[in-house]
Amino acid sequence: MFIGILLGSAEINGGTYVIYEHGSRLKARGHRVAMITREQVNPAQYSWHPAASELEWFIVEEAEKLAFDIVVATWWQSAFLLHQFSAMHAVYFVQSIESRFFAPQDPADHDTRDNEIWKQLCESTYAYAIPMITEAGWIKEYLYERFNAHARLVPNGIRKDIYNTEGSAEAPRQDRRLRVLVEGPVDVFYKNVPKSIALCRRAGVDDVWLMTSSEISAYPGADRVFSRVPIERTAEIYRSCDLLIKLSHVEGMFGPPLEMFHCGGTAIVYDVTGHDEYIRDRENSYVVKKDDEEKVVALLKRLRSDHDELERLKAGAQKTAIGWPDWETSTSQFEGALEEIRTTAMPTSRHYLRRYSRQLWEDNQNRLNAKEVDFFSKREALNQGGNTDDFVQLYWHVGEGFNQHNFKWAHFVGGQWTTILLHAEAFDAPFYIRIDPSVRMGITIIERIEISNEATGRKLMTFRSKKELKSIEVSGTACRLQTAKNLTLFSYGNDPQLLLPPLEAISAGTDLVISINMKGIGFRHFTEQRCLIRFANPFYLWRHVVKKL
Repeated sequence: MFIGILLGSAEINGGTYVIYEHGSRLKARGHRVAMITREQVNPAQYSWHPAASELEWFIVEEAEKLAFDIVVATWWQSAFLLHQFSAMHAVYFVQSIESRFFAPQDPADHDTRDNEIWKQLCESTYAYAIPMITEAGWIKEYLYERFNAHARLVPNGIRKDIYNTEGSAEAPRQDRRLRVLVEGPVDVFYKNVPKSIALCRRAGVDDVWLMTSSEISAYPGADRVFSRVPIERTAEIYRSCDLLIKLSHVEGMFGPPLEMFHCGGTAIVYDVTGHDEYIRDRENSYVVKKDDEEKVVALLKRLRSDHDELERLKAGAQKTAIGWPDWETSTSQFEGALEEIRTTAMPTSRHYLRRYSRQLWEDNQNRLNAKEVDFFSKREALNQGGNTDDFVQLYWHVGEGFNQHNFKWAHFVGGQWTTILLHAEAFDAPFYIRIDPSVRMGITIIERIEISNEATGRKLMTFRSKKELKSIEVSGTACRLQTAKNLTLFSYGNDPQLLLPPLEAISAGTDLVISINMKGIGFRHFTEQRCLIRFANPFYLWRHVVKKL
């Protein structure tokens, strides 16, 4: 079979690790396997996994020219790409229920302000009428109960040649001292890494190590930090520690506790989805109710003082490890699932995939628009001039157009004059800057924009006078209102844009400060203020009112 696998990130993480393991073994079994990414991947990005270099790599535009037997979506956004490929079958490999990965919605946080809507879009991808494969029993049950989807279950395997008790260690375990390993990225909220380290310190753990995919060299509370470790070295770290603390709030079928079991340790985990695939409370690990931090501290203290209990749990973990399948067994089952789909399932309609994807995106955009209209209507009805969360967005580029890579944002509260400071590094000249002054419908008044060299304080560009402000191009969901001074915009959507004249004389590496003095208000409030100003002016009253009586 020619199998295309859509990959969200080539960087080190658990989901990508599973994909590489299956992909490399499918290739070894005689299949042609292609990794498909949205952007070009540098080999250094997947060098942490030795088998990734054996696979073929294509960006989406290249893969669209190929003919596949099967194309596999592996994360929720990739489901919307399936219709772009020529393939007999489209398959959804569901590694977790990703709608649970969205942070709580916060109206003052640009990145989460619409999360409830995006979460709904993510959840809707599980309703695609295509074959599904999953790695955990709870996910299989979830897909059946919520969407009547009959996913094929293929549990993840483990590299028993790497994860075992026989190899070398980073440092030998020490009798009567408890060394705890915390694993996970430090900046992903549902991985709960900072709190895990803090609980270890509260419990008086002797040594706290951190193994993380985050690119850091030190972290508060951690005695040692191991960042972006190749998989061959992870076992050396596991074999050095007695216990893994894995207090995630969301998981699919998480691998680190199982890897620790194979390397002679045990674990403390929350009762998160997927833990019951192989973790047994008080047999091979401790399972704690989610967010019961006092219980975690108490158990850590117990294991620090009760060496026999620690060894008992380790023995139970080793027994679980012995009975767990390796990756060859797992990939054999994955291959069988794909072969069954290829030979028994009806071919997937690209027309259906395209139509359903478009429908989901349109519905999502309608929900976003309706939210903004509702926000606008409530503010106008109450005649509120301010007290509303809003955001300024900054984009910049040299030559290739504005994109999400060169982007920053700042929060502000409407109804009052505010000075926003944003920072950017100039690449070269000409350097283009775009300011999106709001994400709300309403009026935005800008009194001044200044761009300065952060190091020297020298002003490189200033927009203050009516003539200077008029040189700014207005586009997107905004139009310029005629006023005596200032730059006054009426935004009728969530994407007003200001394109500044390019910086022509700028050196690469110059740190810039963009200062914006502005105010955001409701349309009704603006018009009433304008009327008050006009009617308080005797010349306006004489010309427009008295003379017409």
